[in-house]
Amino acid sequence: MNIPPQLLVSSFLFILPLLFLFIFTKKKNKSSPNSTKQQLPKSYPLVGHYFSISPNQHRRNQYTTEVLQNSPAATFVFRHLFGARRITTANPAVVQHILKTNFSIYQKGDSFRIPLSDFLGDGIFNADGDNWKFQRQVASHEFNTKSLRKFIETVVETELSDRLLPILSEAASDNSVLDFQDILQRFAFDNICKIAFGFDPAYLSPSLPDAKFALAFDDAVSISSQRNISSVPWVWKIKKIFGIGSEKQLAQSISEVRDFATHIVREKKKELAEKSSVDSVDLLSRFLSSGHSDEKFVTDIVISFILAGKDTTSAALTWFFWLVAVNPHVEKQILKEINDQSETSVYSEVKEMVYTQAALCESMRLYPPVPADAKEAAVDDVLPDGTVVKKGDKVVYHPYAMGRMENVWGKDWAEYRPERWLEWNEESKKWSLVMRDSYTYPVFQAGPRICLGKEMAFLQMKRVVAGVLRRFRVVPAMAEGTEPVFISHLTSKMKGGFPVRFVERGGTE
Repeated sequence: MNIPPQLLVSSFLFILPLLFLFIFTKKKNKSSPNSTKQQLPKSYPLVGHYFSISPNQHRRNQYTTEVLQNSPAATFVFRHLFGARRITTANPAVVQHILKTNFSIYQKGDSFRIPLSDFLGDGIFNADGDNWKFQRQVASHEFNTKSLRKFIETVVETELSDRLLPILSEAASDNSVLDFQDILQRFAFDNICKIAFGFDPAYLSPSLPDAKFALAFDDAVSISSQRNISSVPWVWKIKKIFGIGSEKQLAQSISEVRDFATHIVREKKKELAEKSSVDSVDLLSRFLSSGHSDEKFVTDIVISFILAGKDTTSAALTWFFWLVAVNPHVEKQILKEINDQSETSVYSEVKEMVYTQAALCESMRLYPPVPADAKEAAVDDVLPDGTVVKKGDKVVYHPYAMGRMENVWGKDWAEYRPERWLEWNEESKKWSLVMRDSYTYPVFQAGPRICLGKEMAFLQMKRVVAGVLRRFRVVPAMAEGTEPVFISHLTSKMKGGFPVRFVERGGTE
């Protein structure tokens, strides 16, 4: 395809001054022998911190963490091109300020909503104001019903026993290597589609099939995320106008996702209309039966719930299984707790697995499923640490960095230590869980937007951990000493996947 001349000219005019400034600053940095890793990045006229941010774009979470660790108040104002500001924080007092105290000031805003609107529409994760309040109220009511909870437990149990464990058993008998990240994503995708739609995509079938909807969903998440973090948003907007490059691919992926979701909504409406009583307990049936029949509204909500359920739990479990595999003393404690439970009466038993929950909390401290979340200031404000916020500024709280702050977690913050979440009771001879407040540990958000599915997520994750580790050792198929690379789109992933072998446990293990 021929690139329009006006696009070439505008790109050249944009790049030329940046190139000149880049050469200038490189020379300046070479002549400065006192530059150290501890220095905070420098800002320059027009381009702000561009020359610090750009080389670290592939490791933006790690880079942001280093900056916040070296910032006196754990808050730093990143300046982007042409004066745009992104205030990023790992300060719990600031997190409480933006997520609770001044919640009405800090909304999703256009800077977040517009890049994601093609994909998420007006769904709950992309909504503000009355639209968000309404969806939150409806979702909160549905999530608090015992029948939905029981349905979720049944779905997870069926997927675990009928699909996940047999696949792992076959891999163990063949001594074959599986990408456990892919397996867990498939597991989570089947679960959330059953819970949200009452539809089984069978993505975790033994043949591990390609599913057009799942692949399109992943592409839509990845490209929408790149839109969201772009420091020059006009680039993706121009590509969208001309239907080229990543924007062409995004349009195709979103079309695939929304066509599929809309088809499911229509089929569900038809099914409910033909029934004299509602037997289905999936979320879609609940929304439609409660009178919310607008097709786009319901489709937006369902897509948002798939995003929440598909990638977050699978990301959390991927990093958990790696950390446990390289920390055998933790695995030993978890295994002891699992073996103390009965294999029957499943969900009542996993509630008592406090060491396992502590180990999950600790893995999400180091590798949160959502490493950063942005809000937009609706008016001028001043943060508790004295940072001045201007109307329109992005304010980002950063769970990935927050889990790495020495003043919060101590000098051993880099260690994987579930015991930091536990307190030993000498009288009962048992551990009890000691949770941190949600502003110090905002892995599930905090304040009015705190995750509705938090408790259900822990129940599901503990059930998967118990089911897998009771039967198998998870052995990373990587060179010894290799540490996986943490990357993120809207949610986190392990770069290149998580290759593992599964070893059946002996009777004495």
